[in-house]
Amino acid sequence: MKEFNYTPNFLTKNHKPWFPIMGEMHYSRYPKKYWRESLYKMKAGGVEIVSTYAIWIHHEEIEGEYDFEDNKDVRTFVSNCKECGLYLMLRIGPWVHGEVRNGGFPDWLLGKNFEPRTNDPDYLKAVRKYYTKIYEQVKGFLYGDGGPIIGIQIENEYGHCGGLGGEEGELHMRILFETAKEIGFDVPFYTATGWGGAVTGGLLPVMGGYCEAPWDQRITEIEPSGNYIFTHERNDHNIGSDYGFGTGITFELDKFPYLTAELGGGMQVTRHRRPVAYAEDIGAMSLVKLGSGVSLLGYYMYHGGTNPKGKLTALQETRATGYPNDLPELNYDFRAPIGEYGQITETFKELKLLAMFIKDFGTELCEMPAYIPESNPLYPDNFTDLRTSVRHNGKSGYIFVNNYQRRYPMKEHKGVRLQVELEEETIIYPPADIRDRDYFFYPFNMQIGGAVLKTALATPLCILNNGIKTYIFYCRDNPSYHMEGSMENGKLLTISREDAKNAWKVTLDLEYLIISSSAVIRTDKGIEIIGREDAVLKTYPAFAKIPEGFDFIGTDGDFYVYKQEIKKCRVKAQYQLIDRLKDKNIYEIRLEYPEKDFKDCYLQISYEGDGAGLYLDGECIADHFYTGKTWEVGLKRFSFPENLRLELYPLEENTPLFLEEWPEMENGKACKVAGMRAEPEYASIINI
Repeated sequence: MKEFNYTPNFLTKNHKPWFPIMGEMHYSRYPKKYWRESLYKMKAGGVEIVSTYAIWIHHEEIEGEYDFEDNKDVRTFVSNCKECGLYLMLRIGPWVHGEVRNGGFPDWLLGKNFEPRTNDPDYLKAVRKYYTKIYEQVKGFLYGDGGPIIGIQIENEYGHCGGLGGEEGELHMRILFETAKEIGFDVPFYTATGWGGAVTGGLLPVMGGYCEAPWDQRITEIEPSGNYIFTHERNDHNIGSDYGFGTGITFELDKFPYLTAELGGGMQVTRHRRPVAYAEDIGAMSLVKLGSGVSLLGYYMYHGGTNPKGKLTALQETRATGYPNDLPELNYDFRAPIGEYGQITETFKELKLLAMFIKDFGTELCEMPAYIPESNPLYPDNFTDLRTSVRHNGKSGYIFVNNYQRRYPMKEHKGVRLQVELEEETIIYPPADIRDRDYFFYPFNMQIGGAVLKTALATPLCILNNGIKTYIFYCRDNPSYHMEGSMENGKLLTISREDAKNAWKVTLDLEYLIISSSAVIRTDKGIEIIGREDAVLKTYPAFAKIPEGFDFIGTDGDFYVYKQEIKKCRVKAQYQLIDRLKDKNIYEIRLEYPEKDFKDCYLQISYEGDGAGLYLDGECIADHFYTGKTWEVGLKRFSFPENLRLELYPLEENTPLFLEEWPEMENGKACKVAGMRAEPEYASIINI
């Protein structure tokens, strides 16, 4: 069995440095029958650890009536993680926040005559009972039993977003920790969120960072995010700022590695604040955290979802329940790397650039501390000076550059010669232009075969181990490799950044790099190709044989190109305004599927208004807050319905909310469908 531990600088596995990628997926917010295919998608994105909340109100909405069926079947979810070869971090609360009603507490708990999140014995007794029920579900799946659960998170944002502070708070966290252990939660890692002055009870602290703050109560443009500045400061002061701006760290930084559990893989908009998270926003932020010394990239959310419907109430966060924000009743898409309906997004591909690199180079990177030069700007409103950091072990490493600040232009830098000061030498790179919105990292003194790559204006992606190691790099322009010595047992292969985003490393008879805009997912059935157009695969090296259903169409440099022409299914989506009321416009949608030879079909609705609801047979099946972006709904989940009703709710021109893009108003309001189409998604299995 593998052994897990940590040092003050990194996690370890089998006594070696370990740099995993972690991604959050909530089983109770996604259909059980699709869990496995989503877990395989996460794994293809580079995720090694799945993190998930066990949300109390989802399991015990009515006191004493426990629900572990269907989408709330945590035992099957944990089993699926094991079968898919993924570790699991189980976040057992009891309070989780997570944009859930009461932060995850059932209403009945709040009706008791004790104060939740305190050291009241009756509250602690209720928590023990809940912890015990969760343990009964996952018993036999802890790591020591051969299961995937390697970690337990206790509470969430405790002492910052509610709860006790100081020694009383530390005591509370220790009590919860001891309670969990007494019940049987025996795992290698016990974690606690550490931002905003939260107390950790001596547990392994995990940090976070988001590219904006939809929970911020302001409805104006907010200050530039500090998450785009290289810094040794681990605290994001804006997380949980709807509860107050947290200050300080309550644990000793030099005792714990820099781990993140809540880097925003996107953002869930609120009724009053609706910023849009783009792939570059998340990619640049992640690169900055990497350059600042992080040794675990954990994303919240990595997989979007849908809130379950309660038996007694809706289960989303609302101001009506005393919480700071109003959220959609159902939609929890989060603009995550994998969307609410399992869609692979541009953010998924962007983050995969770092995940592939970390998979092959992360062990060495763990032992490279971050050195941030004095010239690096301290504040994110400095849009002029170049932002840099270096991680190295004294001899080799990487220089990180970020010239990206979300929603603010940065000064361009012409002919820059990046420089790294080591004890025994100074590394100087060839001159290069650094543009607004650029973010990247370059290696220095990297060993490749028998040679040393002194510098390169290119970024390592991965290594193919097929006898001779092939190092895959990507770049924007000329890579300008400066190599000393003979490569003998190594090879360099350079691709574009766009190709790198579409790159998938898979192991069949050999290790292959496959470049395809389709998703290339290893499942228990083989390699699944998922996309919305013809499947084109550029592979290195060539396949031993042409995959069934594909044609070999030639070469592209070192790559061999195979194509599968998809028989397109033309799904017709028609809509008609059938009623115009004061508070909404109602549309009838008709869908025609001449053939259903596809994996899924996405209804894409472009509209203008405050929000929308989609109904099937009188029941609301999906909802949405307007952001200016197309709303996409997966129809597979609803058995490909032929008739739907769409309700649009008007947006008044003086509505107090923050929008990055306001629609055009007609007579002081916006409430109309701008367009609609249905786009099928196809899948095929290849085996070599």
